[in-house]
Amino acid sequence: MANEGLFGVHGTALAVRSQRMGVLASNIANASTPGYKAKDIDFHAALQAAEGGSLDNAIDGATMYRIPLQPSADGNTVELTTEQTAFAENAVAYQTTLAFLNGRIGTITRALRGE
Repeated sequence: MANEGLFGVHGTALAVRSQRMGVLASNIANASTPGYKAKDIDFHAALQAAEGGSLDNAIDGATMYRIPLQPSADGNTVELTTEQTAFAENAVAYQTTLAFLNGRIGTITRALRGE
């Protein structure tokens, strides 16, 4: 990644968390779609893979189907409470990473101004 020196792993982490948020939102949106299979992204596996190569390949390799605790009769594997909890946890982690990056950018901006 080109920005590794400036932002460390946090730029890549933000991108992975963003992709995961989209996958979890898709699960929630399809909670009542018959036959829909819930997916998730293993954040740590995707982050490790992204450090060594392409983000898209890392996301694809870390995406997996979720195994439901109680399968539904229509074949849908989305468990709404599980998805909502995972979404909320990911959103908090996303905001934390974003706040760190904003702080880093603010520090760089102040340094460039000579403050």
